[in-house]
Amino acid sequence: MGENFAGVAEAVKPHIQSLVKTAGLPDTEESLELLAGGWLEKQNTFFEETKRQDMEEVDSLGIEDPRGALILTYSGSLLTLGPEQDETRSVEYTSIGLRHDVPESASDDAASLLKDIRKGEAAEFSTGPIAKSSPVYAIAVFRESMEAEEEEERLGEVTLMLTKEFLDINKTVISL
Repeated sequence: MGENFAGVAEAVKPHIQSLVKTAGLPDTEESLELLAGGWLEKQNTFFEETKRQDMEEVDSLGIEDPRGALILTYSGSLLTLGPEQDETRSVEYTSIGLRHDVPESASDDAASLLKDIRKGEAAEFSTGPIAKSSPVYAIAVFRESMEAEEEEERLGEVTLMLTKEFLDINKTVISL
């Protein structure tokens, strides 16, 4: 295998391999390398941007934890989980844009978690735009406590920046 694929976390490799087919790419090592390279760029972008926004990575977010979070999944999708307000949360799901088997994006202003969100496990919702994500790779929360409205706004801004960056990364993968 190539250098990019070798640099991807072991748990993520099967998802990258399955993306070759769902992205409609030829089943070659070159396609695998392109997707792995794109995934590594997204991973780095996620960690750089969340750090720049004074967010920290956590291993889990409990169902009772009122904070919002940004979540990167094994398949490279983004989940923006708003802070709890009136026993629900806003949730925005943004696909990596290369898959043809999931919606490009979906959102709900009144979603509810089914269980705690943990790295290595799918995020699951009893109500919301999706029932279940692919396993969670990273969870980032703001270090600073803030009012729910401000947190919601800041999460939206970070999501917008990350989505733009991820789309730019996808364009380089597709054009190669």
